[in-house]
Amino acid sequence: MAADARWYVIHTYSGYENKVATTIEKTVENHGLQDLILEVMIPVEKVTEIKDNRQEEITRKVFPGYVLVKMVMNDESWHIVRNIRGVTSFVGPGSKPVPLTEQEVIKLGVERDEVIVSVAPGDRIRITDGPFEGFMGTVEELSDDKRKVKVKISMFGRDTSVELDTADVEADEE
Repeated sequence: MAADARWYVIHTYSGYENKVATTIEKTVENHGLQDLILEVMIPVEKVTEIKDNRQEEITRKVFPGYVLVKMVMNDESWHIVRNIRGVTSFVGPGSKPVPLTEQEVIKLGVERDEVIVSVAPGDRIRITDGPFEGFMGTVEELSDDKRKVKVKISMFGRDTSVELDTADVEADEE
């Protein structure tokens, strides 16, 4: 029976994703439904925010208001999930849930690591760490993964480009 399990998307009230997932897992455990409902997942991504010279990793939901459930769809499992507090519906036309393909689930479940920086090309910055600490410069470009920044600084009367970690620079407030 578990071989018939497919991934479905459940729409929930905003902010209820964790509560819905936990309730489904508890219901499965309490009623011995492991053969009907196999897995519950909330796709999340790790994001590194860089602000005021500090890196902070936060986890955020990729699709707020949605929960993925791998289950065998029948009247009993549909009824159990649909009647969980916080669940508004299954995703699909009318009341017919549409399963995701495995490829879609893999794409949805991949954790992405994104870096958010507070500087952009053209910004004046101050270097806060490393051999150029205290220097002022102008951001020329950010690396594709936003972990490195190319900065133009004036050294010995010449403009020089240096590559630094984004954590080692901060926007010049002056």
